[in-house]
Amino acid sequence: MKTICLNIEKALGAVSKEQVYAFEPQVKKGLEMLYAGNGPGNDFLGWLHLPSSITDADLKEIEDTAAILRQKCDVVVVVGIGGSYLGTKAVLEALNNSFDWLQQDRKNPVVVYAGHNIGEDYLYELSEILKDKQFGIINISKSGTTTEPALAFRILKKQLEDAVGKEEAKHRIVAVTDKARGALRTLANQEGYKTFVIPDDVGGRFSVLTPVGLLPIAVAGISIRELVAGAVSMEKVTGTDVPFTENPAAIYAATRNALYAGGKKIEILANFHPKLHYIGEWWKQLYGESEGKDNKGIYPASVDFTTDLHSMGQWIQDGERTIFETVISIENPDRKVLVPSDSADLDGLNFLAGKRVDEVNKMAELGTQLAHVDGGVPNIKITIPEVTPYYIGQLFYFFEIACGISGYVLGVNPFDQPGVEAYKKNMFALLNKPGYEKESEAIKAKL
Repeated sequence: MKTICLNIEKALGAVSKEQVYAFEPQVKKGLEMLYAGNGPGNDFLGWLHLPSSITDADLKEIEDTAAILRQKCDVVVVVGIGGSYLGTKAVLEALNNSFDWLQQDRKNPVVVYAGHNIGEDYLYELSEILKDKQFGIINISKSGTTTEPALAFRILKKQLEDAVGKEEAKHRIVAVTDKARGALRTLANQEGYKTFVIPDDVGGRFSVLTPVGLLPIAVAGISIRELVAGAVSMEKVTGTDVPFTENPAAIYAATRNALYAGGKKIEILANFHPKLHYIGEWWKQLYGESEGKDNKGIYPASVDFTTDLHSMGQWIQDGERTIFETVISIENPDRKVLVPSDSADLDGLNFLAGKRVDEVNKMAELGTQLAHVDGGVPNIKITIPEVTPYYIGQLFYFFEIACGISGYVLGVNPFDQPGVEAYKKNMFALLNKPGYEKESEAIKAKL
């Protein structure tokens, strides 16, 4: 099997190769800190050797539970927020048919999401569409008290119990939660739900290869074995025993930090394959939550080309020169579509007749790269041979370990997220949550 390929040549206008390679000692130190477990956040390094530690028994238990949900349910609602749903959605959007929801003869349940927002209309519409469906719930929360998923689960649990009875509902609800404590663990034990554990040492944004991601991915009919195998292969080529020049995660971490040191404050993850949209959404959380602290960090943004070339393209081409792009390129698409000839040729596209649509897309990709580099936007390119579970698994692990290295090079703890709590404290105070009386008084005085 191949490995995803990193190319930084088009980034070497804004920084030199020497400047990138000058980060080698810091990158090596960062990687060694991950492996030695002696850096900040070292109690959240369970993801580091997670791929190679997943056993056949682990995968079989997940597959068996997924088979029960697949047999009982037309729709499975994944309840979670942040890393508890973004990784799953990224995999499913990348690997499923883009119009899967329109197919009549479905082999797999439709996977939908809740608990990632507090939209009343969204929850109402979801509840309405589920009324005539056989549905189940995968509730993902380490604590069980995070507001968004807890609120959604409370509503959906009642709807499911009302529809099929409390006893049957128990067999359609799976809890992915803490191994010993928390509200969801307590409820799962009381009700007898099937449970899977979120490891204590794996943070949400690094959890896609735990049951958090693997269970709903298996429910959707995607091979979790291939996904894990891809991650295992990337774990092997990014370890401390791999020379810096041959380690793609090390080179990526060094390049982006060199660009940041040179004044490039925004990284745009771009793709020319619309099915990768949610890879960008997952990546934004991974890097934004890991690096954005202590008044430091590259701002992560994402775009879908060529679509966004007709919206964000102008700013990227001619706006403030504080950006660089990392482009995910797909070597071989799954399908083949040829451009037909037209006798009238009113649209002037007969010069493309007989060509694959992907050839047109590839030239748009190359033309965009050349234009952006000429316009002062350094480009890093990540090439994926095909969009398969194996290569998506590689991509996830590649970004994860590069993120850990990059955070240490930046001088922050890549594995905490203290800033996430700020809005929660204000929200609870405004809602007069018990225990927040002083905060309520203070915030009302401020208002």
